Amino acid sequence: MKKKLLIAIISLLIGIALSLLYLLNYLPHKKYTNEDFNIEKYISSIDKDADGIDDQTDILNNVRDYIKTKPKYKSKYYSTGYPSDNYGVCTDVVNFGLKNAGYNMMELVNEDINEHKDLYKIDIIDKNIDFRRVINLKIYFDNNAISLTKNIYDIDAWQGGDIIIFKHHIGIISDKRNKKGIPFVIHHANKFQRNYEEDILEYHNDIIGHYRIS
Repeated sequence: MKKKLLIAIISLLIGIALSLLYLLNYLPHKKYTNEDFNIEKYISSIDKDADGIDDQTDILNNVRDYIKTKPKYKSKYYSTGYPSDNYGVCTDVVNFGLKNAGYNMMELVNEDINEHKDLYKIDIIDKNIDFRRVINLKIYFDNNAISLTKNIYDIDAWQGGDIIIFKHHIGIISDKRNKKGIPFVIHHANKFQRNYEEDILEYHNDIIGHYRIS
């Protein structure tokens, strides 16, 4: 009897451990695509940097290139604005994705801050760091991008290359989806994060913005 109870307890603990590892994305989640849900891929009509790749696709491709460098999580100040080493934070995923598609966010956010100082409420403007703050990017995208639904179950409205903002975090929507059609997020949240592309949206109740570059 004791042996059976011990086996049951061990099995339960293993099950809990596996569930936790899955929840934290340490165990792989099966990935699906738009085609699996008969969702048409969005192609932007804009090619900002005139490289022959539309902005939506360009942003997603650039973000994938950035995470291939496996940046380490650390918040640092750079006189170059953009990180010049192998460190970064969540905003750098978005900023590098946009920069290499023709959108220099350091310049663009600085311009927007100077034009709308009443919205940003920044005491001392510093273009080298202002564009790397989530709160400032939220205001910038409110002013300059298309705002879309925050309902993750409206799966047709989410496309790879979209920008998602949480209360204290930001990332890029992946072109991969889970079995419900809810997209993965490409992001950089902390130094313990194992994968940069994760199935996390169903575990968040703090989504405050969903945008598409227009």
